[in-house]
Amino acid sequence: MASSSALQFTVRRNPAVLVPPAAPTPRELKRLSDIDDQEGLRFQLPLIHFFRRHDGQDDDPALVIRGAIAAALVHYYPFAGRLRELEGRKLAVDCTGEGVLFVEADSDVRLDQFDAALGPPFPCLDELLFDVPGSSGILDSPLLLFQVTRLACGGFVMAVRIQHTMADGAGIVQLLGAIAELARGAPEPTVWPVWARQLLRAPPLDDDVLLPPRFAHREYDEVMDMNGAIVPFDFMVHRSFFIGRREISAIRSHLPPALRRGATNFEVLTGCLWRCRTVALAPRADEEMRMICIVNIRGRNNTIIPAGYYGNAFAFPVAISTAGDLLANPVSYAVELVMKAKREVDVEYIRSVAALMARRGRPHFAVARAYLVSDVTKVGIRDLDFGWGKPVYAGPAKGGVGAIPGVASFFIAVRNDMGEEGIAVPVCMPGPTMDKFVEEMGKLTHPTLADTFQTLRSAI
Repeated sequence: MASSSALQFTVRRNPAVLVPPAAPTPRELKRLSDIDDQEGLRFQLPLIHFFRRHDGQDDDPALVIRGAIAAALVHYYPFAGRLRELEGRKLAVDCTGEGVLFVEADSDVRLDQFDAALGPPFPCLDELLFDVPGSSGILDSPLLLFQVTRLACGGFVMAVRIQHTMADGAGIVQLLGAIAELARGAPEPTVWPVWARQLLRAPPLDDDVLLPPRFAHREYDEVMDMNGAIVPFDFMVHRSFFIGRREISAIRSHLPPALRRGATNFEVLTGCLWRCRTVALAPRADEEMRMICIVNIRGRNNTIIPAGYYGNAFAFPVAISTAGDLLANPVSYAVELVMKAKREVDVEYIRSVAALMARRGRPHFAVARAYLVSDVTKVGIRDLDFGWGKPVYAGPAKGGVGAIPGVASFFIAVRNDMGEEGIAVPVCMPGPTMDKFVEEMGKLTHPTLADTFQTLRSAI
């Protein structure tokens, strides 16, 4: 029996099975890139999709999706293998063809009981994405786990867990897109997968020709947690915030005119979250606070990433400020720091990260007094149709995931109960600080008096 304070339901699971590729695949050892195998990506990323019952579609979703996975693995055969660790902590995938885990389940719960459209946190997630014993490691473990749970209303839930070392958000959606196309009867995927991990691999180390790095890469500072800034995940409170056009406009009203026009929604919202979180945590004034952004180099004019590449192609640039400066200055100060850090990333930056990884043993980014945000609003996961129409919700299954849980939030595209498109931001914080965070967010997501007056005057 799965239960939460708001919802109780039963899930009956069949034993997990391995789904191998539907046809023979090459047996080879394929090295990951030096971006893929950094310590900060050595974790399992959970995703979840909620689908309504689709009129005219009577096929069993578990059977259809399982068959499509097997067909997709012929093209994406590295996912059917297992990770091995080589010299220097280098990761490689041994393409064994063993397959990925698949769980088929039934539940007596209905889709409308989840409020799924609003995004995470979801009740009883561990029942909808069962942690198969022995499957959650990084080495010698399945690289993908799927669970399809049929619901009492005729809809279903498809949950996925993927090793982040194998793919970033765009790469995961590319794989899921291939499965969706094959589930709808396509003979092969539209986008052909490209491995090419050598593009983001550091050149051989040569002490005689090492040059000073062009970038400081302070995201990989060695920072000690002297004051208990890293809180165990079990002591975190989880809450999701809906940010629509009104809220973004209100935050912009707190910025000077030039910054209102020049900053992206991501930069505006990230600066706001960083400042509110710092106020809530109440650190000492001299403590350095870190705001880490995910910046992908796909689709840029000078990118080296080809179409079809599904590996990790992003960096973790960081904005840094003392807590005292963050709190003494308006939110525009935080937004400007985020802009500066984010816009530093280019192809040379990510190549420099690859070199750092090879040189320093693939470290984790600094997490003490750090907060990380990843914008997945534009990756296209909501557009995937497996034969039952577009999902009610598709995206990360929870916030706070990572090699060190509790540090990260996602920006997730959602539609609220009133049909308004916006962004869901799942946040994890230590219990006593969440109320203060909510209070601070309330201040910045309401327009300034001057902006309210201007709006009223324009309406007269």
